[in-house]
Amino acid sequence: MFDKQQRKLKRSARLISVLSKYGFKDIISRMGKKPEDNSGQSDEIISKGTVYERIRLVLEELGPTFVKLGQTFSNREDLLPPELIQELQKLQDRVEVVDMNVEEILENEFNISIKDHFSEIISKPLATASIAQVYKATMITGEEVILKIKKPDVLTIIEDDLLLIKDLVKLISTYSEIGSKLNLKQAIATFEKSLLEEVSLVNERNNIKQFALNFKNNKETYVPIVYDEFSNNNILCMEFIDGIKVTDKTELLNNNIDPVIVSEVGLRLFVSQILDYGFFHADPHAGNILVKKNGKIVFIDFGAVGKIQPNDKEILESLIVAFVAKNSHKIVRYLKKMAVSYEIPDERRFENDVEEVLNFVHSTSLKDIDPNVIINKMKDVLKDNQLYMPDYFYLLFKGIGLIEGVGRTINPDLDIVKSLHPYTKKIFARKVSPKKLFKTGMNFTDNVDEIPRELRSVLQKLDDNKFTISSEIKNIEKTNQLIKSSIINLVLAMVLGANIIATAIVFVSESGPRIGEISLIAVLGFLFSVFLIVVLLLRITRK
Repeated sequence: MFDKQQRKLKRSARLISVLSKYGFKDIISRMGKKPEDNSGQSDEIISKGTVYERIRLVLEELGPTFVKLGQTFSNREDLLPPELIQELQKLQDRVEVVDMNVEEILENEFNISIKDHFSEIISKPLATASIAQVYKATMITGEEVILKIKKPDVLTIIEDDLLLIKDLVKLISTYSEIGSKLNLKQAIATFEKSLLEEVSLVNERNNIKQFALNFKNNKETYVPIVYDEFSNNNILCMEFIDGIKVTDKTELLNNNIDPVIVSEVGLRLFVSQILDYGFFHADPHAGNILVKKNGKIVFIDFGAVGKIQPNDKEILESLIVAFVAKNSHKIVRYLKKMAVSYEIPDERRFENDVEEVLNFVHSTSLKDIDPNVIINKMKDVLKDNQLYMPDYFYLLFKGIGLIEGVGRTINPDLDIVKSLHPYTKKIFARKVSPKKLFKTGMNFTDNVDEIPRELRSVLQKLDDNKFTISSEIKNIEKTNQLIKSSIINLVLAMVLGANIIATAIVFVSESGPRIGEISLIAVLGFLFSVFLIVVLLLRITRK
């Protein structure tokens, strides 16, 4: 506990020094600390640039955790001003290579003798990042692998930085009028969760395995093999991919690989990750996508992924259908359903803003549509109408922008809208499938079971001949009609529920006359269910 407090004090001193250096002495005063007396060199730095430029410089100097924080918020136009967003997008990791004795680390982590398992380990890192360094090695069985090894004490540093970030957010939310209106606490909680997941190599291993499971029958992509016997929370051992960088058009052509096909397949795979599985690569930039010599696409670095819950995925699908159908009213409805919270000042203005985006999209040639322009327009709409969307929504925006940018590099005519067409058809097919209608019917009958107690009491009194009405004469006929209509609707709903259950039982059985592989009785039962649903909807909407 004492050691943890010491670390926090040390990092706090570092934070105060950097803030003071770049002219943020007012923030230090709010913290109840005394600003450091800096040299003239600091004054020269302070005199340059806007406050937003100095914020970026502060983040870069404070190190990897703060840089990642800035990079994460660089696509949150709903929270930050455009000038700050522009500066945050310039953030670059300044990562130093750490000396590591890879052989010693492996022997200590797995209690093995290196010579029994590896024939060669290259001591110079193949790549280095803020959390880990990557080394190339060859196993005694001949397989080439990479070893992703977490840097020493990186988790401790990140935990200390997160404590400081939380203190800063508390300060900004308390003493800044703008900060108090922003949902910074929730945003930082999400950043913390994402960063701690990224620092866990067990989590990355599980992500790779999930991706492999999702695409096990897909012939257009390849997932590297993970070697569990040499993987834990500090080390990830996986197959080395001798691939071509996806944007290296010359090398692709030299290997008889069509860049146009690569761009279309890559985009299609990313859309499939989102709409088929709700589990997608959160950082699909050019450095994280390789192409094998056989043309298969390989996504690497699964430290950060986006996850969409089934209910949210269903809403997202409906949103896409509404977008394709140019239905602004439904788009507004689904955006509100997806939102974590919203405080829309003017509903009519919100719908008009969405309508303007739709008009822009459908008045522009498909070939000339820039998804980033559309994404930025939608972000503006969400910000102006105070909708706070779930985190995966912003990861989607970022991912689509990155993957589309990669695709356009090797195929300027890439059409992202065209890539969505097959999925819109699949969504339509799913929504009218017997399985979906069966589920809808079951939900409907479940809701029947939740009839208010007052109506149940009315029905019971009717059955016991104890029902009395105290009302003016002019209301008796209307009340009786309402009761009769409610009872008829209830009976129809019960018949519908029974018919759906019976149809499902017949559907899975193999007896009776059939049309192809489908039971004729099940088809008739399905049609009867549709008829009952239509009748019920008409009766409800009419009343």
